[in-house]
Parts: sequence; structure tokens; C-alpha cells
Amino acid sequence: MSKKKEDLVILKESDTLDTRIPFLGEAKVDSPLKTIPMVTRDGRVLDKTFVEDADQVLVDDTREYLDRLKPGEEPLFFETAGPRAKIYFDPYKVHCAIATCGGLCPGTNDVIRAIVLELHHLYNVRHIYGVRYGFQGFIPKYGHDLMELKPDVVADIHTFGGTILSSSRGHQDISEIVDALDRINIRILFLIGGDGTLRAADLICQEIKKRELRISVIVIPKTIDNDIAFVSRSFGFDTAVQMATEAIRAAHTEALGAPNGVGLVKLMGRYSGFIAANACLALREVNFVLIPEADFDLEGECGLFSCLESRLRHRSHAVIVVAEGAGQKYFDAEHLPRDPSGNVKPGDIGLFLCYQIQEYFRSRDLEVTLKYIDPSYLIRSTPANYNDSIYCAFLGQNAVHAGMAGKTAMLVSRWHGHYVHIPIKVAVGKHKELELDSPLWRSVLESTGQPSLKNL
Repeated sequence: MSKKKEDLVILKESDTLDTRIPFLGEAKVDSPLKTIPMVTRDGRVLDKTFVEDADQVLVDDTREYLDRLKPGEEPLFFETAGPRAKIYFDPYKVHCAIATCGGLCPGTNDVIRAIVLELHHLYNVRHIYGVRYGFQGFIPKYGHDLMELKPDVVADIHTFGGTILSSSRGHQDISEIVDALDRINIRILFLIGGDGTLRAADLICQEIKKRELRISVIVIPKTIDNDIAFVSRSFGFDTAVQMATEAIRAAHTEALGAPNGVGLVKLMGRYSGFIAANACLALREVNFVLIPEADFDLEGECGLFSCLESRLRHRSHAVIVVAEGAGQKYFDAEHLPRDPSGNVKPGDIGLFLCYQIQEYFRSRDLEVTLKYIDPSYLIRSTPANYNDSIYCAFLGQNAVHAGMAGKTAMLVSRWHGHYVHIPIKVAVGKHKELELDSPLWRSVLESTGQPSLKNL
């Protein structure tokens, strides 16, 4: 599996990248998971074996990286995920909690369900709680009750979008969160969230360490934009692309339905254009794709307006897909609002383009019919498709294996086709971007036929 540009930059620039996974102590408890004998087609008997910490996956398996190693220098590895023969926690005594943070994403309920079923049926854990409304649920002043999670509670939740635990944004006091964990005797905390959750999880782990508590923190990365470093594909992304193609199909139909019809679709992607690029390739009815990684001009001979006008004069219709984080140079960042977590909200590039396109063609005395579609909330709240559901199950199961083994301060990821453990500190604060000289973007340019849209 090819690595993203930013992942490679991190490897090249960081001489202190530490991929070791912190742990709470020596794992001495026999795992309740049993070795399962399996008979092959030719009659051989194989045992379903446990994973060992020595099982590893190369962080970077490219020839360039391996050739750069000095004699005697060890390459970087990620620890392989999976069940361990010895675990740290006594399944009958351990108390676990699950919290979902940040925006909605297809598959969140699938992850919750997988964690609960794995803990209950495979590890015989009986104390599993859901923390309502994200990190707010730990803070007494909000008054959110815990939800007891049992198999019958989560049996059908994967058929619904959103999260049964609800979510919230915004900073909460880290000390109060750890106070709550200690007070209600939580020993494994599963957090489902994106970059903001990773930052909070890192601070929670630091506070836990400072207090010398034995609490494991495991993160299942959630970002519909697919922009977390060292996460090959985030859950919900496949569903998001599928739903985005429906919006593009509608925009194409609208564009064909009127003279000089323009269908404009805004998709999610604050820092990266993965959804826009993949949805474009899934349907191949898009003429212009605008993403945060590729600068573009509006005016000028090579700008979007000129190219769009040429397209309309020759074909009488056009479809434009824009990621929400594209074209932010056209907004004054100092005057943009911030979300409850303190992040600057991107300017609304979709509405901005609607107005600017209409003004441009009005000045050119060319009548256009523009239809604008923003399916963001439809995409965020839909249930996961089958591909994401399978992926979510693997992530949830491997998160449980890691937590029960006493691993902490880590997230579960898929890397080079393997499920691995990633230290939080390796991924936190880093955004994965679409590489402009990658086969993916090259294929987008070939499919759309769009030029660079930049006056040089």
C-alpha cells in the first residue's frame, strides 16, 4: 500500500520517531481466548495462534527508505495488532468505558458494537459503560448519566447512523476527566474520535502517568476526511465516497437539464481532498475538482472562470466538485469563526463560488443555470455500508485486544494491509494530504481534463 506524502515527510524529518507502544505492566493473566484447531483442505491441522509483540510491520517499506538506512541501523516498525496469549487485566474485574467525540461519521455505531461484543463474548467482561456526549460525559456539572452497554443494547445499532452515545465538541478539563475515570473505576477507556480526540487523549495519558494510575487509553481514529497520519483509510470514508457520488450524479443531471447548466457540489475535506478525488473517479462525470492541496485562481486566462466558460461554450454543461477546505485564500482567516474546540472554521467555499460564478457570467452577458448541492449532513449521518462495517468490526476487535493486554496511549490502524498499533504521539497533530504527483490525483486530472487552474 502506497504511503502518503506527509507520512514520508514525517519519517524523513523526524530522527526521534518512537513507535514503541507504552504498556501498564507485565501481562500475567491467561487470555480467555482459546487456541482453535483448524483443518486445512489437505488434512493438515493448524492452530489459531496468538500475536506476539515481536510481530511487526515496517513503517516504510519503500526501497528509498531502506537504502537510506545506515549500516547497523534498524528500520522503524509498528507493532502488529491482535490477541495476546497473556493479558494484563482480569476480565471479571475490569471496568471499561467507550466515548465518541467530534462530528458524526458513518460506522461509529459499528465500532461501539464491535467493542462491546468482543469484550462481552470473547473476554467475558461484564462492566462496560458508554459515556454520553463525548468528554462532557466525564464532567459532573453536565449531569450526563453513564449508559450500561450489553449485547442486547448494541445488537441492532449498526443499522442506524450517528452514535447511540451522542457526541460533543469543545475542550474539557483534563484533570476532571481523569478524576472521573478514577472515581468510577474505569481501567480501559476506548475513545472514538479524530485529531481533536487524539490531542485530548495524549493529555489524558500524560495526566494518568503523572498520577501513576493503571488506566489504558485506546483510540479508534475517526475522521470522515481520511486525513490522520499513518492511517491508511479511516472508517466511514468508503461510505462517504459512495454517498458523495449520489450528489454528483444529481448535479450532473441538473446540469444537463438546462442551457449552460452548472452543477456545483461541496464535499467534506477541511485539510485534504480524498473524498472529492475518489468520488470524482467513482462517477467520472466531473469536469473540475477543487481541493485544499491544489491552489487555484478564479480570474485570468488559466483561472477557473475562463476554463468554465470555455467548457460551457463547447459542451453547454459542467460539474464542479469542491472540498470544503479548498480556496481558503479567498477568505480572511482572522474574521472566520471557530468551532467549540478552537479550530478555525473554513470559509464557505461553496456559497462563495456560487456567487462569484454567477457574477462572472452576468458580467460576460452569458446566462447560466447553477444548482448547488451540499450533502455533508446526509453523508455524516448515514449508516455505514458493508465495506465500512467490516472494517469497523476489525478496528473494534483489535482495540479490545490491545486494551486487555495493557497497551495504552495508542490508536489502532491499518497499515500495509495489516492492523497495527500506532503511538498517539506519532499521529497527533499531523494531517495526511493528497499528494499532487500521486497516481490518484493524476487519474483525477485525466478523468476531468482540467488544467492546473493556476496563472503562472
